[in-house]
Amino acid sequence: MKIKLDLFLKKSRSAKLIICFMVFALMFSMFAGCDGDTDTDTETENGAVGEQEEEQKEYETLQIYAAYGGLDNIMAAFTEATGIEAEYISMSSGEVLSRMRAEQGRALGDVWFGGGVDSFMVAAEDGLLEAYVSPEAQYIDEKFKDPDGYWTGVSIVLVTLVVNKDLAESKGIPIPQTWEELIDSKYEGEILMPNPGISGTAYTFIASILQILGEEKGWEYLDKLDENAPYYAERGSEPPQKAALGEVMIGVSPDGIGTKREGYPVEVIYPSDGTAWWHSPVAIIEGTSNLEAAQKFVDWTLTAEGQAVLAKESPRPSTRPNVELPEDVPDLDSLNLVEYDFDEAAQKRDAIVDQWSERYSN
Repeated sequence: MKIKLDLFLKKSRSAKLIICFMVFALMFSMFAGCDGDTDTDTETENGAVGEQEEEQKEYETLQIYAAYGGLDNIMAAFTEATGIEAEYISMSSGEVLSRMRAEQGRALGDVWFGGGVDSFMVAAEDGLLEAYVSPEAQYIDEKFKDPDGYWTGVSIVLVTLVVNKDLAESKGIPIPQTWEELIDSKYEGEILMPNPGISGTAYTFIASILQILGEEKGWEYLDKLDENAPYYAERGSEPPQKAALGEVMIGVSPDGIGTKREGYPVEVIYPSDGTAWWHSPVAIIEGTSNLEAAQKFVDWTLTAEGQAVLAKESPRPSTRPNVELPEDVPDLDSLNLVEYDFDEAAQKRDAIVDQWSERYSN
């Protein structure tokens, strides 16, 4: 009996041990399973939330000060590519610079897109721009971007003469091929150009003349040119429009191709004695509250896709190599481009504009 009892007790202890082991194993499995599921759920949940945040992230509508052609289509292409809405105010570079100076410390715009590079250089010097080096800027030549990242060139603007062929023929006046010809008396009252205080085109042209001829002879040339100008336009777009409509014979203009594409009877002249040019930049305005969206706009304008859109909508050579350009955009190697000192032009901008205003202000 004693033997049977011992055997029973031994069996009971074994059974208890087996049961305890099974309970422990079950609990461990449950906890382990729970931990694993929790980790998986966390990863899944975090991933889902991350994607959801990315999908649902909404930027404020981007506010852009712009001096560029084809803006409606450019903004639509940017929005389609990024999902970010963008609004623009079309302004000449001089107007943007004045506005930014007035808004300093309370920026109303996020991005400055297009215009005279000299104004961007002045704005950077005045602390009005936010430095940003886009990953896409690595594909842009060093000479087309600011070494400190305050602006990056997106295209190259050529200063052209838009000449109304019908008007020239009816008046029996030859179509000029050089800047030198423009000071001839036969063009009196036939030349319209913008005020350099508000137009990057006009300022680049005047600064180029002063650099090529020197200060004394340069101002003498501008004095004679003034005699042939009926007045000075207050917007850069006005001279080619007036020439297209036959209100004047010659309009000093950037992107003359755009006017010709619209079907007007005009010829676009790249002066053979020196075609003035500049790279048209994009920059972020200091103090913007929409910085990430502004950076995305800068990035997009510098991508191959963005550059192709810009070249299509505003026919200019691109700063990024190997971008397919429209057939009517000239090869830069075929032109006599002015050797232009951009730093000198920016440093002297205010002084040159002041002197020009004293001499020729309407």
